[in-house]
Amino acid sequence: MEAGTRVWSHESSGDDPWILSEIIDRTADAVELKHVSSDDTVPFKRSLVPNKEDDADTGAKYEGVELANAPLSDADIEEGADNDMISLQHLHEPAILHAVSERYFRGEIYTWTGPVLIAVNPFQRLPLYTTEILESYRQEGLLRSQNLGDSNAKPLPPHVYSIADRSYRQMMAEERKSQSVLISGESGAGKTETTKIVMLYLTTLGSSLSEDAVEGGGEGGQKLSIMERVLQSNPILEAFGNAKTLRNDNSSRFGKFIELGFNRAGVLQGAKVQTYLLEKVRIGYHGSGERNYHIFYQLLRGATEEQHRQFCFHDGLTGGLELANYFHLTGQGGAPQLREFTDEEGLKYTLKSMRSMGWTEEKIDNVLSVIAGILHLGQVKFESKMSEGGQEIAQIADEKTVADAAKLLGVDMEKMITALTVRIMVTRGDEIRIDLSPEKAADARDALAKTVYGAMFLWVVREVNNCIKWENDDDIRSSAGVLDIFGFESFAINSFEQLCINFTNEALQQQFNKFIFQLEQEEYEREKIDWGFIEFPDNSDVLDTISARPKGILALLDDECKLGQRGNDKNWANKLNSTYLPNKNQTISDNTRYSATKMQQAKGIFCVRHFAGNVAYTATTNFLEKNRDEVPLTAISLFEQDSSELIKEIYSVQKDQSEDRASAKKDGPAKQKTVSQQFKLQLNSLIEMVEKTDPHYIRCLKPNDAAKPKLMTRKRLTEQLRYGGVLEAVRVARMGYPVRLDHGNFFKRYRMLLPSISDGVLPWNMEESASDPQTLCVKFLDILLEEGAKPANYANADGTMTRANQIRKVQKQPDPMVFPKSDVQLGLTKVFMRKGPHDKLESHRVFHQNASITLIQSWLRGMQQQNRYLISGHAALTVQRWYRGCKGRARWWRLREAQASLLLTNTFRMQINRQKYNQCRRGSVRLQAQYRGRTVRKVNASIKIQSSQRMRVCKSAYRKLKSASIALQCCVRRSIAKKAFDELKRAQKDMGKIKEHNEKLKMEMASLKAMLQAQAASKSGKAESENAIAEKQKEIDALESRIKQLEAELANEKENVKKLENDLNVQRGSNKRLSMDLQFQKERASQAPSSPMPPQRKQSRAPTVSNAVPVETVADAVVVGHTITPEALAMHRSEVARLEEQLDEEKRASRAARIEVKNLRAAIADKGVVDVTASTEYISDNLSEMSGSEMDRSDIPVLSDVEPQTRAPIQRKLEKEPGAKMGDMQRSISDYFPMITRGFVGEEKEQSASEVATSGWKHDVASRREREEGLRDEVRVFETKVKKFYPLLEEGVDVTVWQLNKSVEVGVDGPGGEDFAVKSSSMTLKLHRRGDLLVQTVLTFNSTGGYLSKALGRRRNTAVQEPLPLNDILEVKAGCVGFDHAELPSSSSKKGKSSKVKSENMQSSLFLTVKATPTPMASSRSYFLRLKSRSTRNDLLSGLRGILADLQVHEGISISQIQTPAAVQHARRMPGAAHKNNGGMNPFLGKQENIMVPLAEIHDIINRERESYDRLLLTMLQGSTDLKEKEDELLTLRGKLHRSMAECAEKDKTQANDSKLIMQLSKKLETLLMENEDLRDNNDRLNQRLVQVECEKMNIIKQG
Repeated sequence: MEAGTRVWSHESSGDDPWILSEIIDRTADAVELKHVSSDDTVPFKRSLVPNKEDDADTGAKYEGVELANAPLSDADIEEGADNDMISLQHLHEPAILHAVSERYFRGEIYTWTGPVLIAVNPFQRLPLYTTEILESYRQEGLLRSQNLGDSNAKPLPPHVYSIADRSYRQMMAEERKSQSVLISGESGAGKTETTKIVMLYLTTLGSSLSEDAVEGGGEGGQKLSIMERVLQSNPILEAFGNAKTLRNDNSSRFGKFIELGFNRAGVLQGAKVQTYLLEKVRIGYHGSGERNYHIFYQLLRGATEEQHRQFCFHDGLTGGLELANYFHLTGQGGAPQLREFTDEEGLKYTLKSMRSMGWTEEKIDNVLSVIAGILHLGQVKFESKMSEGGQEIAQIADEKTVADAAKLLGVDMEKMITALTVRIMVTRGDEIRIDLSPEKAADARDALAKTVYGAMFLWVVREVNNCIKWENDDDIRSSAGVLDIFGFESFAINSFEQLCINFTNEALQQQFNKFIFQLEQEEYEREKIDWGFIEFPDNSDVLDTISARPKGILALLDDECKLGQRGNDKNWANKLNSTYLPNKNQTISDNTRYSATKMQQAKGIFCVRHFAGNVAYTATTNFLEKNRDEVPLTAISLFEQDSSELIKEIYSVQKDQSEDRASAKKDGPAKQKTVSQQFKLQLNSLIEMVEKTDPHYIRCLKPNDAAKPKLMTRKRLTEQLRYGGVLEAVRVARMGYPVRLDHGNFFKRYRMLLPSISDGVLPWNMEESASDPQTLCVKFLDILLEEGAKPANYANADGTMTRANQIRKVQKQPDPMVFPKSDVQLGLTKVFMRKGPHDKLESHRVFHQNASITLIQSWLRGMQQQNRYLISGHAALTVQRWYRGCKGRARWWRLREAQASLLLTNTFRMQINRQKYNQCRRGSVRLQAQYRGRTVRKVNASIKIQSSQRMRVCKSAYRKLKSASIALQCCVRRSIAKKAFDELKRAQKDMGKIKEHNEKLKMEMASLKAMLQAQAASKSGKAESENAIAEKQKEIDALESRIKQLEAELANEKENVKKLENDLNVQRGSNKRLSMDLQFQKERASQAPSSPMPPQRKQSRAPTVSNAVPVETVADAVVVGHTITPEALAMHRSEVARLEEQLDEEKRASRAARIEVKNLRAAIADKGVVDVTASTEYISDNLSEMSGSEMDRSDIPVLSDVEPQTRAPIQRKLEKEPGAKMGDMQRSISDYFPMITRGFVGEEKEQSASEVATSGWKHDVASRREREEGLRDEVRVFETKVKKFYPLLEEGVDVTVWQLNKSVEVGVDGPGGEDFAVKSSSMTLKLHRRGDLLVQTVLTFNSTGGYLSKALGRRRNTAVQEPLPLNDILEVKAGCVGFDHAELPSSSSKKGKSSKVKSENMQSSLFLTVKATPTPMASSRSYFLRLKSRSTRNDLLSGLRGILADLQVHEGISISQIQTPAAVQHARRMPGAAHKNNGGMNPFLGKQENIMVPLAEIHDIINRERESYDRLLLTMLQGSTDLKEKEDELLTLRGKLHRSMAECAEKDKTQANDSKLIMQLSKKLETLLMENEDLRDNNDRLNQRLVQVECEKMNIIKQG
């Protein structure tokens, strides 16, 4: 140790026991140091260790100073230089601590120390256990077992998979010896998780060779492999045996040894689990921050509502506490949550494992019922009472809790109460019953709970073994065991459990010492090799101190337990002190393992010095009671009699383990084994089993007590390394010979390292040599060392070099085989080698193997290259031939192209002519299709009208029959009610019945008093009922107000419909009269040339007019002839002028009427009056808003002086005309218009003063003529507004579209399939004209683009849906007809967006349904359109219906009875389209000079009015259908409302029944008491008697 050398210096204080320091100066007896990493640079000295001589290798030893290893480079770390700490240059406590710490912070938690694997708990999830990593270790182990591994390859880092693979490979070796993996460490060091990983690896290797599976496991009855069953047993054992402590969230509170059985082929056959020392004391008590066993919290927090009722978990009785905090057995520590997983998930995982093990649902329910019963048993509380002897004894405070516990446990309730409150003692055959005090009863309760849970745990382990064990023992060739045992424990107060746990660790430490130390020495001595004896710690004396008879601690404890009630903890502690400390003032025993100061002896405390340190045990913590663990006689009776089958089975398992049959007398009862006896037997069997196997050790370390990642307390880690014996194991493994081979394998394995040595000098096979194996190996080792010292020379004597030597020369040369001969010891049967020589031999062996492999590969590659050359030559010839062929074919192709060009020209000309022909053909086909479609639609329309008429007839008959049936039923019920009423009246007159009624009232009076008392005791419940009744009444009032509102709306709609129907009937009558007049004029016109004086009209039409029009005047007005005189012509022209003037007057009056109507509508809007005609203006206004332009109202004049002229009768103009020769009354041209029916002048004059009619928009008019004119003008305004819809729809309306296609298979009854071709797609609906004809117009659906396109102003006009022709639209209806609008699908799968669309779909007022004609793929098509507002929906509905009405009218469908003259044919075109003259001659369109009346214009006007009338009829028909559907919907809603009211009334009636009955009976009682004085006296006597009885009852209760 020179100046500048870095060393480790020991510090007794602080968390870091070793600090890196640097030597400043060195003297003869001391060394001066300073810390390297600390800010404190004050030097300090350490003296030389006395009585120690300097060693040539290690130098001088100073107190608390150790040499530090040189820091590893990144390359060394990458190569894994610190994977095995044996390879460290300086191997001591600080070097090991530093290496483990550095690897821990690098995420490398595993480190080799010779045969022992150190595992540091990282307290976080690391990617170290993936399937790829497991497979890499499996493949590496497989290759190593077959001697196929490459020694130069980088070894895999240390891992728990390595030690598990090593145990499996050794088990599968020729000896087939069983293996065991012993995992130890403190609580929280990761023993349980390491056990799971080892089992996973072993079961994976054992199950990869077989696919055998068993049925009955799993939740669905699926097959489970043996591996899966073994792994599924862990969650069950953890749920029943693990608990949260202050150090660990998942601490195993029991030890277990899992033995995995394998057959000869290495296939896993099953497993067995053996458990040790369950910590049953945790059932009754656990500290703050800790928890009871996991199964309790999993059941309380993860149970379903049904299980809550089944297991009597009443959340309402906990007072707001969680169930886990409410129950006594689980709430003592605060019931904290776990950090890794929740209890709800834990219960699901546990139940899944139970089902995977093949447990039935009944068995699972029974097990959970027992667990719930234990919880309820912990809730039992006791009260104190005085016995007859004056002693304080216990009694049950709440028997319901005991009843729940007994029910769930499956035992008798009375026997359970006896077991809790009474202790039975048998003395000389007599039973003595002793009543327990409340404190003793609480102890008995906890003891009973511990007994039941301990027995349940043993039963669970047995059931698990039955599920995973192998079937036949003969199939098991070897086994691999995994031991997960509790670590060393030392607390502030240590009791019986800690003594047993530390005793187990002492026994395992002794076995570890034997394996690491004694077995090594015995092996070396047996082989007679040179070995320097090394002392090692032996803990046999502490094992004897604890368990040896007759003076062992446990032996004396058993003897004290045999004394029964005379034995106690204090006497036992005194016996221990007198046995191990016999001398006065002696505090330490002779073997130094037992100690106790005077103060400790007075308190009953003794100390035992274990291998891990001194532990103080408190003898007064119920050592005797815990060691006895006897089941009281009352509990035995409880379990064996009148109990469930599960309890009996559980108790039998407990009984088999606790009874000692061997020591029992013949035909006598079996003796009860103490817990220490049971534990020693289990521990001895475990040690024997481990000694029969090859052990493998894993030492788990806990880096810190806070369970935090990336945090290490070096002092705690040092203690664990020291207590675990890791330091001694490292030192011995470094100094000993870890590699050992028998002579034959050694010679066979390494003979190849001397290829230049001839067979005569050293044979290649040991069988060929006459020497014994040891002599031959000695000769081989001498030659090997001699040849290894020579430089490598691969040339022959003549200077040549073989191919193999050439390969060896170019390869990387291994280290020379130069090592001390003492590093390789030749024993009698084995060769022992240190790690250094073994590594050199292995590197040279791999070197020669690689040279041989390279030589073989070179020959194979040469053959492959030769084959490739031959194949390439053949391919080159083939390519040349192909190229020449390509050149020839190219020349031939050019010649062919020249010839083909002429053919192409001819073909092109032919295609042009063919295209022209196809265009003509398609036009003809389209024209034919339009004509045929028109014909078919006419037929379909007639069929539909006929069907509607037949439906109305049948519906009317049904309604009449229904009304008659209801009337008949009412009559029958009325007669029955009258009879019942008469009987009631007769019964009231009967005095006997009155007396009976009085007696009943007396009895009811008594019951009323009891009821009033009960009600007085529950005023709070009555107040809650009244509040609930008030809330229900509010709901009923709201529903009734809604019903009244709906009825008012329905009545208003019916009134509007009735008005419209009346107007329609009047219009139909006027149209009929007008058609008769026109027909009469045609007849007169046809008869005019033959007779100058045509016959008069029939007398039957005379009453329709006030003054008949002369026949000559009518004939002259409509008949065209060549016999007209000039005088008649002049007269006719004057009449025409007069009529034109009258027409102008009417137009002015019409404009004034429009202005007045507009003002009236504004007034009505202010008052809130809404009617049918006013909605047209609302529609037009909304349409103008949608299109972005204002409505054109240029045709409506401003209010002027023309308004008074509207009230002047038109007949005044007629009276002023002189020379009127055609009568007092004449009809104007407007009288022939079929749209509005006009009256006659005479009638108008008579009714103008007396009759006032009401128009459709709530406007009062003075005559019917004014009403008709107002209606006509309003209709024209409406038509003008509707025409504005065409340009709006051509611009486009934004809608959301769904297309529903329904298909019905032919010959199959019932509904077919439904398919949404379009789902919630945002589109723009446009009206597209493909021609001038209306049938050529289609509705197109264009994509609107996304939000980004809208924000950037980019709107796509791409059609994303097939256009819908107007000709294919069958009907347009409001709402979502044929499908529930709330169930419409969404095109998006996102949860947020779909919920938003669903909320928008809830508004049915935004939807519009368009039904189209069927297609070959769909029997019906429906388009559901959702608009942005209700006004937009209404505008689109009215506009589409108007377009469809135009289509039907222009297609020639005549709805009304007015017929178009056959000679007049109007072009069916779109509104606003230019008129095209088809060249046909129309006699009515031409203007002839000899015609005095323009009949063609009249007929044009008539046709336009007819079309408007037909359009109005179609619109009204659709509106009537919508009204009927609305009325049905309101009736359905009202029915639902009535049913809801009936249900509410029934509930309220039930709640208010008691109060109403009391009030009614009270009123009847008061009336009868006033009429009858005797009843009043009897009432007083009854009251007095009732008071006396109540007083006597109270006295009796007080006396009792």
